[in-house]
Amino acid sequence: MHSSKPSYDSVWSANPWFAALPAAEKKALMGSTSLAQLKAGDVLLRKGTVGGGFYGVLSGRLKVSSVGEDGREAVLSVLEPGTWFGETALLDGLPRTHDVSALAACELLAVSAGAFARLMGRSPFARAIALQLATRNRALYGLVEDAMLRSTATRIARRLLVLARGDASMLPQARSSLTVSQEALSLLLGLTRQTLSKELKQLEREGVLSLGYGRIEIVSLPALEARCALA
Repeated sequence: MHSSKPSYDSVWSANPWFAALPAAEKKALMGSTSLAQLKAGDVLLRKGTVGGGFYGVLSGRLKVSSVGEDGREAVLSVLEPGTWFGETALLDGLPRTHDVSALAACELLAVSAGAFARLMGRSPFARAIALQLATRNRALYGLVEDAMLRSTATRIARRLLVLARGDASMLPQARSSLTVSQEALSLLLGLTRQTLSKELKQLEREGVLSLGYGRIEIVSLPALEARCALA
């Protein structure tokens, strides 16, 4: 479903990647978009398929996930307003590597493959896309390092801090309130609900967090950051 595009200033101004684009590139990018809407549960991109476009999240949230042979789902990232995604398959022409589906009703700005190719012909935009890929590459290696080298408690603290900064959007200022269920967080971390619950309750006892239904409040950001530095 498509309709006229709303103003984007309030949504994109906090996104470091978009904010760093030269004015001409912002105008070219926004001029190449159409508005698309998804209902909760709708699948935008399916693993193994070719096609789709480059997208910006205007409202709502999406998950990037994959399902294993045993049927278990791994949630790799949560995409929130201000996040642009989908460029990798457009750059290498290979099939999509993960599913992307709506966790809630969403509005997206969609850039077709052809329009994205034309934008990549603009050197400043191409450099910006390279920078975004480099940032995500660093984040990916950080997650691999966490899984291999850090304790469960430290992994949880570090993932909460990433979520506080918008996960894929990486906002400069961390939020104190996270709309995330323990089930969703356990999928992001690849932990059982029991293990995650035990660690979160310990952080709550220590005054770092406050747990609610489908929500986690960060009571002490410095304490959470200190936990992230632990091995």
